Amino acid sequence: MIKTRELFEIALTVPEIVDLGQTPLGGRKIATVAGGTFQGERIRGTVMPSPGGDWLLMRADGVLTLDVRLTLKTDDGALIYMHYNGLRHGPDEVMARLGRGEDVDPSEYYFRATPVFETSSEKYAWINRMICVATGRRIASGPIYQVFEVL
Repeated sequence: MIKTRELFEIALTVPEIVDLGQTPLGGRKIATVAGGTFQGERIRGTVMPSPGGDWLLMRADGVLTLDVRLTLKTDDGALIYMHYNGLRHGPDEVMARLGRGEDVDPSEYYFRATPVFETSSEKYAWINRMICVATGRRIASGPIYQVFEVL
C-alpha cells in the first residue's frame, strides 16, 4: 500500500495556448503559464509568471501528454523549480467539453502528473528528496492540482 501526504494545492493561470498544429510526434501546443498560487501546510507562495509553460502533445491514441516547467516563489522568498510530466485523457465528449472551457467533474476524466522539485534553499531542502504524484482538474483559467508526497 502506498501512503501519501498532501504537499499543496497549486492553481495555474494559463491565458494563452499556441497551437503549432500536427508535428511528426502529434498535435503540439504550448501553453503560457502566467502565474498562480500554491498552498499547503508546510509550504505556500506564488507561481512566477516567466519563464513557465506547458509543452503539450496530443498523441494519436487521444492521450494529452504534459511537460510543465515552473518557478515557485515561497511566501518567504525562496525559489523552487518545479517540473512535471503528466497525462490527461477521457471520453471524446468529455474532452470536447474541457476544450470549450466548460466545468467538468474531474471524475469524468483521467488527469495525473509526477512533480519533482529543485531548490538551493536550506529551509526547503527536504523538497529535493521526495517523489510526488498529483491529481488534476481543468477549469477555464487553467489547471488545479492536488500534489501529494509519496511517503
